Amino acid sequence: MTIEQLRAQITEGVIDTVIVAFTDMQGRLQGKRLHARFFLDHVLEHGTEGCNYLLAVDVEMNTVGGYAMSSWEQGYGDFFFDMDLSTLRHTPGQPNSVTIQCDLTWLDGSGAVRPSPRSVLKAQVASAEALGLTAYAGTELEFIVFEDSFDAAWDRRYHGLTGANRYNVDYSILGGTRVEPLLREIRGEMYAAGCIVEGAKGECNLGQHEIAFLYDEVVRTCDNHVIYKTAAKEIAAKHGQSLTFMAKYDEREGNSCHIHLSFRGPDGSLTFVDDTRPGGHSVTFDHFLAGVLATMREFSYFYAPNINSYKRFQPGSFAPTAIAWGRDNRTCALRVVGHGAGLRVENRVPGGDVNPYLAVAAMMAGGLHGIRHELPLEPPVTGNAYVADLAHVPTTLREARDLLASSEVARAAFGEDVVAHYVNCADVELSAFEAAVTDWERVRGFERL
Repeated sequence: MTIEQLRAQITEGVIDTVIVAFTDMQGRLQGKRLHARFFLDHVLEHGTEGCNYLLAVDVEMNTVGGYAMSSWEQGYGDFFFDMDLSTLRHTPGQPNSVTIQCDLTWLDGSGAVRPSPRSVLKAQVASAEALGLTAYAGTELEFIVFEDSFDAAWDRRYHGLTGANRYNVDYSILGGTRVEPLLREIRGEMYAAGCIVEGAKGECNLGQHEIAFLYDEVVRTCDNHVIYKTAAKEIAAKHGQSLTFMAKYDEREGNSCHIHLSFRGPDGSLTFVDDTRPGGHSVTFDHFLAGVLATMREFSYFYAPNINSYKRFQPGSFAPTAIAWGRDNRTCALRVVGHGAGLRVENRVPGGDVNPYLAVAAMMAGGLHGIRHELPLEPPVTGNAYVADLAHVPTTLREARDLLASSEVARAAFGEDVVAHYVNCADVELSAFEAAVTDWERVRGFERL
């Protein structure tokens, strides 16, 4: 939508609300709803501000210590919401509302708030452009739908929820039909909001599904991803249902977020393709792939940012454990698929809980590291990578946190301030978990010990 179209729809009374929002560290939209006429008369020209604690809170929105940019000692000042008007769109599921996504900048005009997820990704976009490369990505995001409403799920502490379809197998049309009213509305609303919907399919867990969208330039893909994630929950609530993008809700199959990434030249040329070489891979592609592999352990926090993320990495689960690549091999962390214009890398490590800006930025940074240093590519794994003698994805958030904290490659790629910010975020998550008493502990210890 253009500003002219928005102005006309506000005048006609079609639009009465404008959401201005940014994406926080957990990948959630944060911001405010503005009266549409106030937006036109005041905010469009002068902008708006928001408290900087929004980029320094835990998943439960608690203010926590350790962040350089935001604290009680500094008075919790404001950031400026720098609106990206190219993101203006109808808000999916809210017919009288539009949404504008924002970057965060400092009030003193000193530039971007660098640890902001969208800024982290845009910095990698600039690094790629300096090498004459443009990045495109697609995210495949899985979720589990429950018959229970969000309020009912909360009241039951998320125990004993009923999957929206009891029968479900991968690609099942019958299983998908049972929740098609919800899936259909999500697809339709996302298309109306400017996203090109490919389709929906059932996954393995009860009530588990995936809706996929056409790949796009990386920032736009991530913008669409967070709009979709928010809209899916809001639309599910309208249906009296709930859904989760948790990496691992129960002991069955977890929710993945496979990320497909490729580079092209600024003129659209296929920099990953060379039909004279084995597999049709260019030298640039091989260096890129080698770089993503070489940095995967150090960058794992950006692919798996929560305690729960690491529960997915189980042998034979279609979630990878071995750091390896293979051609169309789903047992590997990196799966190379397609050919010619469709040649790309699928990163199978991220789960549904991932922040897309940070995960795509990490994948780009790793690939660019490989290109700059001309890293050699190891041979592909042709068998079962789960049983191969290979380096593995970290098994805990603690391990991933320590790898990021000690990574010189991460400091060179993202900057000391960004690394310190997200190491602290990991520390906050770890401290919260280590202070908690879980149901597992109660069941094992209440009567038996």
